Amino acid sequence: MFTAYLTVTVVTIVANAGIAAVDCARARFVLANSAEVGVPQSWLPFLATLKGAGAVGLLLGLLGARFIGLAAATGLVLFFVGAVAAHLRARVYHNIAFPGGYLLLAVASLVLAIAR
Repeated sequence: MFTAYLTVTVVTIVANAGIAAVDCARARFVLANSAEVGVPQSWLPFLATLKGAGAVGLLLGLLGARFIGLAAATGLVLFFVGAVAAHLRARVYHNIAFPGGYLLLAVASLVLAIAR
């Protein structure tokens, strides 16, 4: 069980840290997607900070701060539920797999952290 927890959580950390960096860099596809789902560009730094904080919190959970890891996983689940909801509200389905994939990683990290 620990191997699954470790593997899924590390993948979740890398994925969220990576997308947070891309958000901060204001990549063209991030700007286009945010405009398409109705998220103001001014929110991008804050959203990137939340993703980055989630990644750091998961890392701290791996390093022994279990409560912080659980809180980070819960926060990421809520964040990506919001992202999927934004896509549904805007009826943007062609790329909903991206926030959906991040949501699945966050849920898996949370479930495995609880089961640990």
